[in-house]
Amino acid sequence: MPYKLLFVCLGNICRSPAAENIMNHLIFQSNLSEQILCDSAGTAGYHIGRPPDQRMTITAAEQLGIKLCGQARQFKHSDLKNFDLILAMDRANYQDILDLDPSGQYWNKVRLMCDFCLSHSLKEVPDPYYGGPENFNHVIELLLDACNGLLQYVINQKLVARFE
Repeated sequence: MPYKLLFVCLGNICRSPAAENIMNHLIFQSNLSEQILCDSAGTAGYHIGRPPDQRMTITAAEQLGIKLCGQARQFKHSDLKNFDLILAMDRANYQDILDLDPSGQYWNKVRLMCDFCLSHSLKEVPDPYYGGPENFNHVIELLLDACNGLLQYVINQKLVARFE
C-alpha cells in the first residue's frame, strides 16, 4: 500500500503544486514512485481546474528542470481519511484543514510543510502570488529543502513500519 501525501495551500496554483511536483521528482530519483504517491489541493476554490501558475512553472523549470503539471482542486473532507500525511503551506491553511475535522480524528495527519525543512528556519511557506520573481525563487528553494526533509521522514516512517 503506497504512502500518500497531500500538499495544501490556498488556491492550489503556486505552492502546493510546486511541492507536489518537486516531491514527485525526488521520489522518482529515489526509485520510490510505487511506494509514495503525491497530490495537491487548495483550501479555497478560486482556481479549480487551472494549471499551476506560469510564474511558478517557469521558476521551477529554470531552477530544477522540473515541469509543474496538474490541475487545481479544492481540499475536501474525504482527503482527511484518504491521505497518510497532509502538508499545509502556512498556519491559515493548517487551521482551515483542522476546521474540517471538528472531532480531531485526523489532526495527527496534518503538519506544516516547513516542519520538514533541513536548513531553512521559516515556519511557513510564504505565498508568492502577489510578489515578483524573487518571491517565487525563494519558495522553490524553501520547498526543495522541505521536500528533501519530508522524503527522509517518509522513508524512515515506512522502514520503521515494516519492522513493527
